[in-house]
Amino acid sequence: MSDVFTAAFWSDPKNERHLVSFINAVRTNAGMTPIVQATVLNPFNIKEFVASKEIILDVRARDEANRLYDVEVQTSSHPAFPNRMLDYWSETFVSQLKSGMEYTELRQTLSIILTEFRIFQQLENIHNIFEIRAREKPSFVMTDAFQMHFLRVLEVREGDPAKLSLLCRDLRDWLLFFAFGGKLTEVEMSNITENNPIIQDAYAEMQRFYANPETSEKARQRRRFLIDYNLGMSSSRAEGEAKGKVEGKVDSIVIILEDRFGFVSSSLEERLHSLSDIDQLNELTKLAFRSNSLEEFERGIE
Repeated sequence: MSDVFTAAFWSDPKNERHLVSFINAVRTNAGMTPIVQATVLNPFNIKEFVASKEIILDVRARDEANRLYDVEVQTSSHPAFPNRMLDYWSETFVSQLKSGMEYTELRQTLSIILTEFRIFQQLENIHNIFEIRAREKPSFVMTDAFQMHFLRVLEVREGDPAKLSLLCRDLRDWLLFFAFGGKLTEVEMSNITENNPIIQDAYAEMQRFYANPETSEKARQRRRFLIDYNLGMSSSRAEGEAKGKVEGKVDSIVIILEDRFGFVSSSLEERLHSLSDIDQLNELTKLAFRSNSLEEFERGIE
């Protein structure tokens, strides 16, 4: 699944009905009423696209009721992936704010995220919906302004018929298209989607996209960039995790000292942050509990 293709596909005004069909498939599967139109707010221009830049190729759209949609493809995981998705949602939500506008005028904003990696493995469904609900009474939704839909394409590709059977037909067919559109022939795609005409049209658009040397090359460059970028992220992630453990230890020590003795000077904090040995920090954590004063603790730092 290529985020370049999906951005180009849904940004083309002639494909609005495909975008409406996909959004309605998600809404229907979530028990929501269908929409009539979806106007793309950030049209994608593939001629100006630079594949070697880390940008999010999302599609932002507004329906006839002024509800907003942020539709995106995510091909790789990230340690803070859920927070990143919240960031993208909030950016779309606050984009509605204008000078003098009342908060009551803000409309519902839905994120629809297609993922190609394992996520939320504690959950069974291919389509997972997140909302703001009361813990005491989950049926009570604080606000319908926030809604985030995750569609786990990897699970579709791995082919669990039981999970697919739980989806409404249109969403099942769209996810089959995203999972296998670049791997199956037109006949094979028609067979697994039971000749769904909107999917057949989408398949034809995909074939035209990859038959065009310019657009297919852009998609290839983007795929190459993402592979290289993710390899770099993997190596730096290990370094980042080690650094995170050290910072977490230091923060814990400072909290213990503040709870026991009150104010901790910036010079002591800086001294602690200069340390990088986990074993030493473990010993200092014990010392923070044993010490009778900050002065006694400071004398224990070698």
